Amino acid sequence: MKLELDEGFQFGLGVFETIAVRKGRAVFLEEHLARMNASMEALGIPGRVTPRWALEELGALFPEKEDGALKLIASGKNQVALRRENHYTEADYEKGFALTQSPVLRNETSPLTCHKTLNYGDCILEKRSLKGSPFQEKIFLNSRGELTEGTVSNLFFVDRGRIVTPKADCGLLPGIVRGYLLAAAGAEEKVIRPEEMEKFEECFLTNSLMGIMPVRSFGTFRFPERRVTEALRRRYQAEVLWENRKDQW
Repeated sequence: MKLELDEGFQFGLGVFETIAVRKGRAVFLEEHLARMNASMEALGIPGRVTPRWALEELGALFPEKEDGALKLIASGKNQVALRRENHYTEADYEKGFALTQSPVLRNETSPLTCHKTLNYGDCILEKRSLKGSPFQEKIFLNSRGELTEGTVSNLFFVDRGRIVTPKADCGLLPGIVRGYLLAAAGAEEKVIRPEEMEKFEECFLTNSLMGIMPVRSFGTFRFPERRVTEALRRRYQAEVLWENRKDQW
């Protein structure tokens, strides 16, 4: 693999997507490529990622129709596809994640915040800092003290049966599964502050590899229920992952 030292590798002006692969099928491929290309255009990165290239790389990296993740990286002069594992396990879903608040703030004024760019150091360092702790994810506040997102996830709560998530302009990456829940499950965007935590019955996280992950606690607060979360997870598995369909591939 030969890489050119363009602005992506010198200044972080590149984008990436991590796409779940189930039995050789890239989940939400069209949506991932649309987000990737929209970010490239918004950030002035030349070139576009085509479905043909992505599917060719998918076939080469997953020749046996296996599960995993396809990582696509694009900058001005480079397009790279990599295979990686999806490390979330059934035990994670059964136990649920424990969250803690990050001391790092999300910059809601930055043009990079709403794009999945190679400027990913805050997320990586904060995620790595959890090693050896009882927590599985850190949640960022913005400069106004509002909840935004996790290091690798979008954040959702259930309020008397209503599904709510921080507004995009609070400073977060609009995730692919987040978009699915806004469109298909009637999730609502709103400004959410940490002091509102006690009014929520449930909490869960989303990203393209974990899908929908139940949350058991945020700091010292524990969420008593999972009814809505588990129903959404079953729906996601049936509608998006095509589980239990014999003719799916």
